[in-house]
Amino acid sequence: MPLAGKLVLSKTFEKSYKKFTGKNQSLKSSIAFALNKLELDPYQPSLKTHKLSGKLAAYFACSCGYDCRIVFTIENDLADPNVEIILLLDIGTHDGVY
Repeated sequence: MPLAGKLVLSKTFEKSYKKFTGKNQSLKSSIAFALNKLELDPYQPSLKTHKLSGKLAAYFACSCGYDCRIVFTIENDLADPNVEIILLLDIGTHDGVY
């Protein structure tokens, strides 16, 4: 069982984050809180992490607010087997990321 997670932001995530929070600056704190939880344990019940299906079947999503979702994947860190890499792929509204 991996001991720690490491968040890695994709370019797509960074772009989506800027666009998404630009419209609503108050989201930044709830997103930061969710990212902290995600790094500690991506399966914390409050995140509502779930496996996606269909064309996004290789990914997971979690909730970081009422209508805010983060899409990510979990990979093994080749340099350290005790660390999982949580690659953040997209962020936005439910309808926007799915």
